[in-house]
Amino acid sequence: MTDKGYLRKIIHIDMDAFYASVEQRDNPEYKGKPIVVGGLPQGRGGVVATASYEARKFGIRSAMPSKKAQQLCPHVIFVFPRFAAYKEVSARIREIFSRYTDLIEPLSLDEAYLDVTDDKLGIGSALEIAKQIREAIKNELNLTASAGVSINKFVAKTASDINKPDGLTFIGPSKIESFMEQLPVEKFFGVGKVTAQKMKLMNIHTGADLKKLSEEQLSRHFGKIGRFFYKIVRGIDDRPVQPNRETKSLGAEDTFSRDLTTLEEMVEELDKIALTVFNRLQRYQLKGRTITLKIKYSDFKQITRNQSFTNGVNDLATIAETAKELLVKTFSEDQKVRLLGISLSNFGESIPYHNNRSADNSQLELF
Repeated sequence: MTDKGYLRKIIHIDMDAFYASVEQRDNPEYKGKPIVVGGLPQGRGGVVATASYEARKFGIRSAMPSKKAQQLCPHVIFVFPRFAAYKEVSARIREIFSRYTDLIEPLSLDEAYLDVTDDKLGIGSALEIAKQIREAIKNELNLTASAGVSINKFVAKTASDINKPDGLTFIGPSKIESFMEQLPVEKFFGVGKVTAQKMKLMNIHTGADLKKLSEEQLSRHFGKIGRFFYKIVRGIDDRPVQPNRETKSLGAEDTFSRDLTTLEEMVEELDKIALTVFNRLQRYQLKGRTITLKIKYSDFKQITRNQSFTNGVNDLATIAETAKELLVKTFSEDQKVRLLGISLSNFGESIPYHNNRSADNSQLELF
């Protein structure tokens, strides 16, 4: 059953193949062709950031190695990302949103939640607002967006993915439970490949199957998120749209032109990454109580290791040394490293900015 209390009007907007669509818009020669925005496949090879829908027909997906993408579609066009251009377009999309509401929660450059329960123009219909937003994006920016409309964030986000690209899906209160019951478990937020496989081994394939388990059973099998599954399969999601989301983590990472094989090489790269993280912490005046090391190996297996502190830290020595200690604990001579990253999270109070050095806000190469 859905919550019969106060019903919000929530829209989830998701731009269609955003980076690739901007490139096709700005470069007519790419129109209607399979393109990949990301790293080039030559040499060490990069990673797919976004693939156009023409490329997706060949099985190309985000986060796929560019070499694999080229194997799937030999005539695919690789385009290096222009983040400044994407940010500029994202700002214009945000301006369109703000015509209707100030309750906007961006999830990324191309995706956001909007709470239009009390919209600025007094339209009253979330479905009509979603239509107008999509039309404005199409007419003013020559891009398409898909939208999901419902009474909470989870259902709206799930709905926006149903009729992509250029789709609009409304799921009203009376339809939510049947919608959730028919939903495959891998479509549920928080259900990754491992959890989905575990569920299927338990003969849980759809929301209807998930609904048969009690909250206690779900918690026992899946931990804390089991309680979330119990609520969400019943259409209950009380999370508000947060226009000023706090920064959850801050970090930097680098994908290397060749695999790193020695501890000395890795330590040297961690020093560089730690400096970038330190400068960003200074820029945003933050202290983090948890330092996380991210490692991706040549076979694309990825692990993270972290260490937490009683008090927030932001000094370069602690960041670098902690990352190195975490690396040493995981180091194996037979594993080649493709990527290293350091991030801080669990932020506390802001700190006075006393550093005289200009903060390095440049992003380390990700592709």
